[in-house]
Amino acid sequence: MGSIPSEGGVERSLLSWLDGVGWETHGQDGGRGANVLDETYERDSHEVIYWDLLAEQLIEINDDVTEDNFKKFLSSLKRDLDAENLMDGNRTIYRLLTKGKSFSVQRDDGTSETVYVDLIDHETPENNRFHAVNQFSVSRETTIRPDVNLFVNGIPLVTMELKSLAQDNDWHDAVSDLKDYEDDVPRLFVPGLFNVAADTMELLYGAVGAPKEFYEPWNDAPEVFADDNEMRQAVRALCNPETILDLLKHFVFYERRAGGDAKIVPRYMQYYAVNRILERVEEGEHDRGLIWHTQGSGKSFTMLYAAENLLSRSDVVRNPQVFIIVDTDKLNSQMRDQLANLTLEQWEEAESIDHLQRLIEEGQSQLVLTTIQKFEDVDPDVQGNDEVVVMSDEAHRFMEADLGSRLDAALPDCYHFGFTGTPVREGERHEDRNTFREFSPEGEDYLHRYSVKQGIDDGLILPVYFTLRHEMEWDIDEAGLDEEFEHEFRGMTTDEKREFIQETVTSRTMAELEPRVDRAVAEIDAHYDEHVAPNGWKGMVVTPSRRSAAMYGKRLIERRDEDEIEVLYTSNKGDPDLIQRFHTDSEERDSIVKEFKEDGNPKLLVVHNMLLTGFDAPILKTMYLDRNLKNHNLMQAIARTNRPAEGKENGEIVDFQGVFENIDEALDYDAETKAYAARDKDELFDDLNEQLANVLDIFDGISQTDSQEATYAAVERVSTHPERRQFKQGFRRLQNLYEAVAPDGRLVSEGIEDDYKWLSRIHVAFKRTTAGEDDPEEDMREKTRDIIGDNVEISEIKRDFPTYKLGEEYLEDVEGLDNPGVKASQIAHATREHLHPRENQNPRYKRLSERVTDIVERWQGDEITDPEAVEALKTVEGEVLEVEREAEDEGMDDAEFAIYTHLTEETSDAIDSDEQAEEVANEIVSQFRDRVDRNYAGWQTNQQTIAEVERLLLDVLVKQYDLGHLISDDDGFVDAVRTYLIENHG
Repeated sequence: MGSIPSEGGVERSLLSWLDGVGWETHGQDGGRGANVLDETYERDSHEVIYWDLLAEQLIEINDDVTEDNFKKFLSSLKRDLDAENLMDGNRTIYRLLTKGKSFSVQRDDGTSETVYVDLIDHETPENNRFHAVNQFSVSRETTIRPDVNLFVNGIPLVTMELKSLAQDNDWHDAVSDLKDYEDDVPRLFVPGLFNVAADTMELLYGAVGAPKEFYEPWNDAPEVFADDNEMRQAVRALCNPETILDLLKHFVFYERRAGGDAKIVPRYMQYYAVNRILERVEEGEHDRGLIWHTQGSGKSFTMLYAAENLLSRSDVVRNPQVFIIVDTDKLNSQMRDQLANLTLEQWEEAESIDHLQRLIEEGQSQLVLTTIQKFEDVDPDVQGNDEVVVMSDEAHRFMEADLGSRLDAALPDCYHFGFTGTPVREGERHEDRNTFREFSPEGEDYLHRYSVKQGIDDGLILPVYFTLRHEMEWDIDEAGLDEEFEHEFRGMTTDEKREFIQETVTSRTMAELEPRVDRAVAEIDAHYDEHVAPNGWKGMVVTPSRRSAAMYGKRLIERRDEDEIEVLYTSNKGDPDLIQRFHTDSEERDSIVKEFKEDGNPKLLVVHNMLLTGFDAPILKTMYLDRNLKNHNLMQAIARTNRPAEGKENGEIVDFQGVFENIDEALDYDAETKAYAARDKDELFDDLNEQLANVLDIFDGISQTDSQEATYAAVERVSTHPERRQFKQGFRRLQNLYEAVAPDGRLVSEGIEDDYKWLSRIHVAFKRTTAGEDDPEEDMREKTRDIIGDNVEISEIKRDFPTYKLGEEYLEDVEGLDNPGVKASQIAHATREHLHPRENQNPRYKRLSERVTDIVERWQGDEITDPEAVEALKTVEGEVLEVEREAEDEGMDDAEFAIYTHLTEETSDAIDSDEQAEEVANEIVSQFRDRVDRNYAGWQTNQQTIAEVERLLLDVLVKQYDLGHLISDDDGFVDAVRTYLIENHG
């Protein structure tokens, strides 16, 4: 006889898993396991610690605790346990559990000495006692009985509440019970590390005192604990004794917050990433590594946990100086405020360049917080501590050019770890930027990774949906365009006009056209009212220029309440009136951003070059994207909308630029080719030296001084051909090489930076001299934009694009593709997988399957290249999806559409019209449903089914539509239709 699934079953399973990782368990037999310890150690029901067990262990692990004095020690410890406030008491006991408790002992000679007594032996974990018991009952003003408790030396560190889905309860109910327990009997939780809430399928944990939203899963494990049963894996990986003690000793922060302190324990990706950093420093084989954690996963706390461990663990590194480096004052302020409220004690902020240099020279073992900009004038080779660890936040952004080189020169002997959610791997040339090349040892992409998909699965971030709104119907007065272009640019040759128009009419030009902005604003206004505002969310309009931002802002204000709209961009004194209208200073912008994060106005932000990185506002649901972003910039923008909030299911992007039309190109995270990956950075440095020499040769005989004479002579030298062309092209390549090599301390120590800066100043003067005070090209761009705007109207935005889900598997796949060959294989495999079961459902599927086979055979036979195969296969892939979309658009089911397709494409000469084909297909399927019995297994191959289909085809084709020739021509029509009917209804 079977037993009914219950909480007891979950409890027994969990105890058995704990038993398997080193806990002494009681209660696996279904009894009340706490009774065993209660009786052995004579615990009173109002006590939360097994005092007799603790006394045994104190004597065992401390030389100064004896049979004679342990009662005195315990009496003092019991007073520490009496706390009016749970978090105050928890913080006090935490210090005792990790650092020991002071105790005055009497020596034989009559003197007394203050010593520290360990409650837990962290140096030799096997000296401790680990118990896991069920049904531990505590009675004070009321009685509570959690399902499972974990004790170390008789001290309760973990409390677990379990539920059974079969009894209509889940982990949410378990958290609710735990919160009630904390309120009713806070004494049990004063020593606690964290709580666990679980049901039949899920397990989450949260620090003592944490609200429900901070209970999170533990979804990763070392290989020794890996398990297909995710809940069993979580218990084994999180709750094994070694991890419990590691978390207790090294991974707890207390944070001052309004309304009371909070206890913080790490997320699993933070814990494992920190331990990977510690292992790398301890092993000493490599001096760098990349931590690639998706936006919203808590990289700041990962760095802080790493800093705390490095500074407190002499077993890893003896006396380190740790730097956390950010690239904006705002991020610096955020981190400073965070540090000021945490229990991390050894830290200092670098307040100036001189202060930073002094801190580096002194080399004191502490955490130093600084911006990368403060390294600008720090002298090279001033490192005063030979055990330096650097952690760079947003590493994809600023580890380039001069500042990175200054850091490299100032701290040449250090471990350097980069943290980013969006690493850069742009292109395959050596001058392209590459976070992996900068931070990853050869053969390693990253030291630790936490992906977008993992973030979505764990509920830390939301999936993002995007809708295309990039295709608009343009009514163009071509004659008017031609006439105005001829008039304005009559002094240019035809080729010059064509070349200028090609360079000038960019996506930015189009984004600044008044008819287009008018149409887009109407779409945004309607979409916001219909889809965003009703649920209390907010929106952001992302534009490619300050002018377009001002145009959007002006028109949105005309349509909506002025208080609902704010426009943010940097200001210049000489801006035209339209742009000046929305000028704000830094303080005003901070105030606007703060208000945007709350309820109320503003409801829509229009931005240019602002708030696309490091901006967290869970209330932001929808981004209206009218800027052509790619790669890490696009990933950063996506992350602005994916922050969880109560009731928010997903983020959303409405795309006016067509960025997402070809997402493979927009998010090109392909690996570099093997040949390029093998290139050494020293080769790049040699290339840079050579190119620098080539450009400097242009100025042979001119002194590289900061004087009017030298600048004048240099600009004169490159103002005429052939030096003009030589300098423009040579300096462009020099820029690319310099940015590819930087950061590198040799740029400073070998004087390359100084030469490069001199050439940069000459380049600026050259551009200003040749362009004049009023840039003629900008004037021509203005005229071009005005001409186009005057001669076009936009009547409609194409709306029949589906909404796509962005995130999870798709982003994973795109990031993981190594090269076009791999991409071709994956597309071919996916398309075949999709087509194989459908080949007999529609004649188009059969033809498309044959095309895939042909493409693959030609590709494997080297008749077409990898990229050509990718493009051909993607075309087929699109046509496969089009079959399904077209059936839906025509309002037909799959069988009807298959018959219709066969009639119109295979036997088009045999029917009068497409309309007749649709009627015939509809009638055949209708009669099939009425006349063929499909309510028994094997009906598809039954002779009765085959005969009935042939009879109904005769009735429809011969009697109703006089199309008997379709049957008499004997071209397989009957067999094909029968197959379509059976395959699509089977």
